[in-house]
Amino acid sequence: NTVIIQDDVRKLDGEDLIDVMARERVAFLQIVGDAFARPILDALERSNEGLSCLATILSGGAPLNSALKDEFLKHLPQLVLVDGIGSSEAGGQGSLVSTAAAAASTGQFMPGPDNAILAEDLSGTLAAGHDGIGWWAKTGAIPLGYLGDEAKTKQTFVTVNNIRYSIPGDRARLLANGAIELHGRDSVTINSGGEKIFAEEVEHAIKHHCGVYDAVVAGRPSERWGQEVVAIVRIRDGHAVSAQDLLAECAQHIARYKHPKQFVFVDDVQRSPSGKADYRWAKEQALAASKLV
Repeated sequence: NTVIIQDDVRKLDGEDLIDVMARERVAFLQIVGDAFARPILDALERSNEGLSCLATILSGGAPLNSALKDEFLKHLPQLVLVDGIGSSEAGGQGSLVSTAAAAASTGQFMPGPDNAILAEDLSGTLAAGHDGIGWWAKTGAIPLGYLGDEAKTKQTFVTVNNIRYSIPGDRARLLANGAIELHGRDSVTINSGGEKIFAEEVEHAIKHHCGVYDAVVAGRPSERWGQEVVAIVRIRDGHAVSAQDLLAECAQHIARYKHPKQFVFVDDVQRSPSGKADYRWAKEQALAASKLV
């Protein structure tokens, strides 16, 4: 197939991207989650002329929030929106398809072949419908390991019941219908008051608010809770959003104990060049904000 590269390659300019797609009659667009989706949607609010050929948007590297999917389908009802999940250690693992005919959702994927949910203690696999949250793993054609890093290889590539698996680090639950409910990366889990809170789950709750441009969540030390949830948020231009507004939005999607203890409002949320969240930066912002409380 022909690959089209936008005119402005130094930053993601939503209007430039739409102009190029309309000019070149692009049928397939690949993005990285909400960080790419928001500026594109802002541009679509001004015009979606010439995009009748756009049939599919694939989001990889980060889940696409269901509220943003609904916005895409409002502007371009012909779209098929695909969330793809995978990793270097496991390859493609699952997908989630949303269309105008079915309600958009976030976080539930239909797994591909050779996928399984391993128990947290790696004692075995969890059956469909099991209440436990385990490790999303894949067997079959997987790497031998990390070159020159035996310790990391042993941690990621494990043998359970004589079957060798790759565990990239995602925590998930296998639902009764065979879908996998993704909870988030173990490396950014926040342990607060004896409960595990997945940063991605809180981020998606916040980003349901129409006034949020971007958000990333991190944990910081707390005398009372051990760790506490802090949200780093960028507000959309022209919107006035308070911490109380965001707490009210969170209350519609997640349990109260998962709510951020503080919202830090910034001009821009720092991400990697590929659009993935920079959790090290987010933690630095959370720690710096604690000194101002």
